[in-house]
Amino acid sequence: MAEARAQLPFNLPEVDYERYSNRQLVAIPVTVLGLALLVIAVFFALNGTPVGLGIEFTGGTELQVTTDQSEAQIRQAFDAEIASFQPIAAQENAYIITFQSEDTNAIEQQAIAAFGEGSVDSVVGREGSFGRQAQTQALGGIAVAFVGMSILVFALFRTFVPSIAVVLSAFSDIVIPLALMNLFGIELSLGTVAALLMLIGYSVDSDLLLNNHVLRRRGGFYESTYRAMRTGVTMTLTSISAMTVMTIVAFLFGIPLLPSIGLILVFGLTADLMNTYMLNVTLLRYYKFEAIGR
Repeated sequence: MAEARAQLPFNLPEVDYERYSNRQLVAIPVTVLGLALLVIAVFFALNGTPVGLGIEFTGGTELQVTTDQSEAQIRQAFDAEIASFQPIAAQENAYIITFQSEDTNAIEQQAIAAFGEGSVDSVVGREGSFGRQAQTQALGGIAVAFVGMSILVFALFRTFVPSIAVVLSAFSDIVIPLALMNLFGIELSLGTVAALLMLIGYSVDSDLLLNNHVLRRRGGFYESTYRAMRTGVTMTLTSISAMTVMTIVAFLFGIPLLPSIGLILVFGLTADLMNTYMLNVTLLRYYKFEAIGR
């Protein structure tokens, strides 16, 4: 194991897996997953959905205006309740305002009356029926992608424990960001759905890398694990760094949607490190030393 650590491109925390039992290693990821499921269940009980929905799924109006009035004055200009209010950093005195109301024409006329002709840069309305259809398609797409991934994993390994380790890790990588979306007030939109689909790919990539090294390559269990970490941790930390930079830049320049996508990917990739190298490693160790080692 020492030789394997020495070959790493940077200093990883030296976790001696042999010091910890399977129960100790699996306790943290299982606890975090349980808390995430609890957050989602509470949010569902209070709101009727597992995560907050954007206007793409509920219907409503998105308005972009340019005005030198204050936020309080802008809010008072509309009869409809404002769902979100976001300044555009890259454009002075410009704001993106969303409403749950579908009365697009009335909202546009109120903006013109309050801020003057030419103040409205764009206005987009979405019908509730179309939003519900988009919601069904988006959630169905996530479910189909997850089920397809699960079938592929079972077809590759044809053994229950290694396959369920990948599927369970991927499930946790999706559930934890969903719970954090509720805590940070990030709504589910077409962009954030795309981020969740990307997380399925990231999760399967790192877990398959680990499983292949442990199950299909020469060397002892711990040597194979650290060899997989050399590539997997580097890949994931690089992605986290890139997504963090994207999130900060998008936030500073007021680019819509990208900060939310970046945050979700950072949440999911961080969870993937924990799930891959604690939960997945524990299940693989159980399989290697207890299930088939008896």
